[in-house]
Amino acid sequence: MRVYLEALLDYAVNVGLILKEDRIFAFNRLLEIMQLDEAEDAGYVEAPLEDILEALCDDACRRGLIDDNAVARDLFDTKLMGALTPFPHEVRAGFAALYEISPETATGWYYRFSQDTNYIRRDRIRKDQKWVYEGAYGPLDITINLSKPEKDPRAIAAARLAPQSGYPQCLLCETNEGYAGRMNHPARQNLRLIPLRLDGAEWYFQYSPYVYYNEHCIVFNSRHVPMKVDAGSFRRLLDFVTLFPHYFIGSNADLPIVGGSILSHDHFQGGRYEFAMAKAPVETPLRFRSFEDVRAGVVRWPMSVIRITGPDRERLEALAERILEAWRGYTDESVSVFAETDGAPHNTVTPIARRRGEDYELDLVLRNNLCTEEHPLGLFHPHAKLHHIKKENIGLIEVMGLAVLPSRLKTELEALSRAILEGRDLRADADLEKHADWVEEMKIRHRFTEQNVRQILRDEVGLVFQQVLEDAGVFKRDEAGQAAFLRFAETL
Repeated sequence: MRVYLEALLDYAVNVGLILKEDRIFAFNRLLEIMQLDEAEDAGYVEAPLEDILEALCDDACRRGLIDDNAVARDLFDTKLMGALTPFPHEVRAGFAALYEISPETATGWYYRFSQDTNYIRRDRIRKDQKWVYEGAYGPLDITINLSKPEKDPRAIAAARLAPQSGYPQCLLCETNEGYAGRMNHPARQNLRLIPLRLDGAEWYFQYSPYVYYNEHCIVFNSRHVPMKVDAGSFRRLLDFVTLFPHYFIGSNADLPIVGGSILSHDHFQGGRYEFAMAKAPVETPLRFRSFEDVRAGVVRWPMSVIRITGPDRERLEALAERILEAWRGYTDESVSVFAETDGAPHNTVTPIARRRGEDYELDLVLRNNLCTEEHPLGLFHPHAKLHHIKKENIGLIEVMGLAVLPSRLKTELEALSRAILEGRDLRADADLEKHADWVEEMKIRHRFTEQNVRQILRDEVGLVFQQVLEDAGVFKRDEAGQAAFLRFAETL
């Protein structure tokens, strides 16, 4: 195994994780993890990082050090990389020094570092399927995320039998930094956090291990406290874009159904990427009493968005707080908007902040999580006919125009292509039956051939995602809906 250990050390030196002077020390740490007293010299091999780690995991499986399943392998190769990852104080000092040059220099280095440590697994990210759908509201990003490895039955069984632990409390807690992981919690020996001060409190900055877009970062509270959108949220978002003006930052809503997948720990998501919603224009200008200095308007977008822009961030914070408070208590039965039913609140916002030169900009996406008998998963949620493509919550990333679709669609869309060309009965196929109505409707509008079937399906998936966003819009894009939107604005 020495040839692969030496190759791993070469990699670590080349990307700057260790110095040449550290090589013998690091080699001995790797021997300890591999439970070897020595390693025979077997020449030289040059291979990508993923191949090196796979070979070392294969050897560990053969010698019974680990079980041969995806989760056990991830735990083991992260342990190897953790032995080559600098201490937190070194990473933070490096980030701070580069920040003095520029925020872009610091984040660019930290993003590469997070990839070089294999915290962001570049080999898996490359497997993701991505395309752009040119829709009625601009280009929508469509992704089928394949980065998260599907657990095989052996790993699922092992996780069920693994000891339960309340440490770390969740995947976003600071105590994940350097944590060895277990079968039901990922290893984080190669995670390094950057501390931030937002609104006078301690927060942390890291990148998502399964990046959905360029420099996809997560910013989270140092305390394990639930998601909450309030005036403090707006201050923290604007603090962040003051520190990093080249990034956007946003918060998921703080209610179930319209919130993200983790509501138990207050956090934001951001990055260096311009989504379709950010490019969408204001189509109806608004003027708010006592805030005539703030530019405002309704955004041309399938969801209901108020955009406010100006150079004075305190003015934006105050207006955003007024809009949020008004929306929390707003009811308009004519468009099925209810502030609460049976004491349960329904209205909240998904806020997104960015810089436009000297200006600050806040998008406030109005959300409502009312469930009805007809739509038990949410009235302003993808409706049942779209669930064959997208059933999960519409969180921050989808709100802005990037579809995060389930990995099952990769195989299902390929199988659909073959079934359509062969004229097979989809209702007789247990895996494809859920797509039957969708395909029958498509056949009215398209003539499928070997050359166009896959592109048509991709375009139609994009159209479904556009409809998903329209379903999630509180005030619909028709005349009645837009009139109702303006009625709400007038109450402000």
